[in-house]
Amino acid sequence: MSLVERDLQVIWHPYTQMKTAQPPIPIVRGEGTCLYAEDGKKYIDAISSWWVNIHGHSHPYIAKKIAEQLLQLEHAIFAGFTHPGAVELAERLLAILPSNQAKAFYSDNGSTAIEVAIKMCLQYWHNKGEQRTKIIAFKNAYHGDTFGAMSVSGRSAFTAAFDSLLFEVEFIDLPNADNIKSIKSLVSSIKTEVSLFIFEPLVQGSAGMIMYDAKYLDELMAHCRREGVLLIADEVFTGFGRTGKSFACNHVETQPDIMCFSKGLTGGTMAFGLTTCTQDIYDAFLSDDKMKTLFHGHSYTANPVACAAALASLDLFLEPSTQQNIDRIAAKHAVFAEKVKGHTSLKTTRQTGTILALEWETGNNTSYFSSLRDKLYHYFLNAGIILRPLGNIIYILPPYCITDEELNYIYTTIEQALNDI
Repeated sequence: MSLVERDLQVIWHPYTQMKTAQPPIPIVRGEGTCLYAEDGKKYIDAISSWWVNIHGHSHPYIAKKIAEQLLQLEHAIFAGFTHPGAVELAERLLAILPSNQAKAFYSDNGSTAIEVAIKMCLQYWHNKGEQRTKIIAFKNAYHGDTFGAMSVSGRSAFTAAFDSLLFEVEFIDLPNADNIKSIKSLVSSIKTEVSLFIFEPLVQGSAGMIMYDAKYLDELMAHCRREGVLLIADEVFTGFGRTGKSFACNHVETQPDIMCFSKGLTGGTMAFGLTTCTQDIYDAFLSDDKMKTLFHGHSYTANPVACAAALASLDLFLEPSTQQNIDRIAAKHAVFAEKVKGHTSLKTTRQTGTILALEWETGNNTSYFSSLRDKLYHYFLNAGIILRPLGNIIYILPPYCITDEELNYIYTTIEQALNDI
């Protein structure tokens, strides 16, 4: 029995429950930018395997550090105990984050990092004796698939079955020159009820790589700060260089109260989540009253192997060559975007850092379920490229080790697709 046949008997894959879904492609090896299938076919991973891989697959340095850690300590309870990797990772990350970030809280993935952040904010006000339970978030947001993360995400087909169970959120438009004044006015009108404002800085990933101006985000953040609204920056996707700078919040002057990380945190090696916060947030929980405790923990919190992977990834990320590669990719994206701009098959092109999105012209059919999605997906798979469209939108989000030759092949194939589809 083949690997695919065995898989189909026992595995429930995400987003593949349609009876017409194609069988999964069995991947048996990864190296650099590429994944290799059981039949020997090579695929360029142009989306970093759901945005997680920043240094390339099976990176030998990360693998070496993980192997060393496994032979020393694989896991230890993190309630009442600690270990060197967790302390070093927190110290090193806090040193490169916005200066107001003071404490690190570990969890398991992006959704749990968001859950922790929401609970921190809601309980912060509870511990201070204030009933602030209203939440502000952007329309079309995506913050994860657990219930708290779904609640602060835009209502869509992904939340439809659970809408009646999600808590109320005040959804607002992305800020721009025309609406920033009215958005600030809304915040001021409800400020005494609001606990937090959560946002994906600069780029709404799952919504279709929707991009907006740092200037107006900064203005909105500053206004929320003046009105006493806590700020959560969801950097699960945008963190670790995706927007051209180390973190998307480096593009704004106002610093968030809480930041959330996952995906690139371990270089794409394994699941890991991190929520950082200010000293003020932490102090609201520091008490002799046990009822002020943040009662949140995971069995694998601060797993030493995941910490080792994250520390190794951070070593690579901080090498000058990594920022050079980020700049190189961003520059090549800009040149290609300008080249195809105005093509009759394209509605828009947009870019922030290493993220390039191309929106196909489909008239009014622009949903995630656009029939164009499968055509594009299989077109690129046949060409040996993994580009997983968001409806009628394709995007390139490669590991930073991608070569110019590989990028040029992707660009050329996209140009062919623009003429063929």
